[in-house]
Formats: sequence, structure tokens, C-alpha cells
Amino acid sequence: MNAPRSNSSNSSDGFNSRDTPDRSAGAALPDRPHPRSLTDLFVSFTLLALQGFGGVLAIVQRELVDRKGWLTQEEFIEDWAVAQIMPGPNVVNLSLMIGGRYFGIAGALAALAGLLAVPLVLVLGLVVLHDRFAASPVVAGALHGMAAVCAGLIGAAGLRPVSALKKSPMPLSWCVAISAAGFVLVALLKWPLAWVLFGLGGMGCVLTYRRLKA
Repeated sequence: MNAPRSNSSNSSDGFNSRDTPDRSAGAALPDRPHPRSLTDLFVSFTLLALQGFGGVLAIVQRELVDRKGWLTQEEFIEDWAVAQIMPGPNVVNLSLMIGGRYFGIAGALAALAGLLAVPLVLVLGLVVLHDRFAASPVVAGALHGMAAVCAGLIGAAGLRPVSALKKSPMPLSWCVAISAAGFVLVALLKWPLAWVLFGLGGMGCVLTYRRLKA
């Protein structure tokens, strides 16, 4: 995971410390886009979560990489890979990593609260409505239609990071082979995800390390 560079100069801009990134936590340089405050983190992750019906991978990539520029495509892939191998939901892990990077523990909690608070209230309300109208053919059809759209979004989000493989220290053919093996093992052979992550992921780490040391 690439940590943003810290600025060694002392801050003298007069802002409250809660409104500027925590430089001791590895904050980015001022000329790079970054969350401006804890409120910015909370609101950004709240809006991100509200767009993620059935999963937020496609949304989180568009928001953090394309719109806000908090992460480059390569950094997003690295951070997402770390988030995947950690226990818990991937996007929750990612929010903690990004919030903690800029504002320490307070930032991690603000990002997590933004990701969960408002959606939790909405989900509880939808549960009540679903119990009342689940038998309606209109509701069932609408949910099936949303599921199809989500499948397309997730597929597109999975293909977008492929362009970053061109900059990988490993040859592109090796990257494609490992990706294909992961797809076969998980989607077709139904292997446990943990085995695939540690097996193929460990292989990728070893191969990349050897290429960098060569």
C-alpha cells in the first residue's frame, strides 16, 4: 500500500487541526487532492454508500479515483488488495485505511460512520417496507432489474483496473495467467476465497519481489 508523502514543514495556516489532514498520519502533500476535514470524509463516504446498491466497488473506484483524485488507479488497486485480504467487508476496510491515512483514528472513525450511519437508517426503513410489499410482482421485478444492473457495474469495475497491470513489475502474461487462474478457481471450481487469495496472492508477491530484486 502506497502511503502519501508527508510534508516536513510546520503548518502555520491558522486552520484548526481537525480541519486539516494529520501530517503525522502520513497525509498527502498540499498540491494533491485529499479530504479537507473530518466532515468532508464523513459526507464523501455517506454519498458513496448511498450510491452502492448491491455493492460499492464500481462506485468507490469512480468517486475516489476519477472524481476526487484521492487515489491513483495504481494506489486504488493496491489498497483494495489489502482491504480484500483483511477480515471484514472490503469497502469498510478501505474507508478505515483512507480515513486513518489523513486524520488518524478520528479520520478512520469519521469515514466508517459516513459509510454506515445513513445507509443503516435507510436499510431499516426498507426492511419494514419490504415486509409489507415483498409479495408484489412489481417490487419483485424491480429488484431483479436492479440486480442485473449491479452485476454489470461490478463486472465493469473488475475490468477497469486491468489497464494498471501494464505498469506492474511482472510481465503482463504472468498477470493475465494469475487472474485467469483466480477466476477459474473461484467462479468455476468454487474454491474458498481465502485459499485463492493466499495461494495466488502469495505467488504474485514472490514473483514480483524476484523481478524487483533482479
